[in-house]
Amino acid sequence: MIRPILTELLLFLAPFAAYAFLLWAKNHGVFDPESWPLRIVVGLTVAALLLVGASAVITAQVSGAPPGSTYVPAHVENGHLVPGTQQ
Repeated sequence: MIRPILTELLLFLAPFAAYAFLLWAKNHGVFDPESWPLRIVVGLTVAALLLVGASAVITAQVSGAPPGSTYVPAHVENGHLVPGTQQ
């Protein structure tokens, strides 16, 4: 469960990190409050939320079992462990 949370957190922080890298590359003060006006922060927040939302939609569409399938959990059959499957 920690991997999806970290993935979403990194996706949210990506626009801010990209802007900080841009400031650093241009030799502007990364930690200078004047380099982070409210308009830029709001734009970065919107971009971050769009990334997280798109990730959630893509994950919901691509992952998971096909419609109407049934999960059969892992079990022992004839002395052998059989992994869980979708049927």
